[in-house]
Formats: sequence, structure tokens, C-alpha cells
Amino acid sequence: MDTPKATHDYTPGGLAAALEFLKRIRAELRMLRWVRVWRDRLRVIDVNQDSFEVRGLGYPDADIAPLLLNLNAAFNPDTVHHDTDVEYKEFGVGKCFPWAHDRVM
Repeated sequence: MDTPKATHDYTPGGLAAALEFLKRIRAELRMLRWVRVWRDRLRVIDVNQDSFEVRGLGYPDADIAPLLLNLNAAFNPDTVHHDTDVEYKEFGVGKCFPWAHDRVM
């Protein structure tokens, strides 16, 4: 799991390009398992331990929340930016909602 299969270098204001990278590369991996977010990068890991990485974007940045939402990561958008004592933050990927959660009664 040391070397990611693909990488993308994030530039400030490049959220659309990062989202496009995630969409394109996702087809190359198996079922996504978890995402790890450091201060300066984000790595998505599948069930076979294959991964891809977005460099230059970490949990302190505002654009991390849209990327995690795009990956269906289970995280709290209010606290994801808080500093931590550990090397990285790890979130499960593949959250799902109950049937008809978006319907208004």
C-alpha cells in the first residue's frame, strides 16, 4: 500500500479538477474501503489495498469536505478540520442512507 496507483496534485481553487480525478480513477479500483486524510494529502484505499492519492489538500483545507462527500465518507463536516495528535484521520467509505430518507412526509 506504499505507492498509490495514481496521484493528482491539487492546486488552490482546483476542486473541480480533483473531483474529476476521483470520478475517473474510481473505476480502476475495487469497492472502496476507507479514506485517510493527512495535513497535506488524501488517500483512498480499496478492499485490495490499492489506493490513489490527491496531494496538496488535507484536513485543514476547506475543499476537503466536498471530496469526502463525493466519496461517501462517514465524517462530521463540522469537526473534520480540527487538528489531531495522530498522523492522519481515517474515515470509512461507502456510507448509505435508509430507503426514502430524502422524502418529505
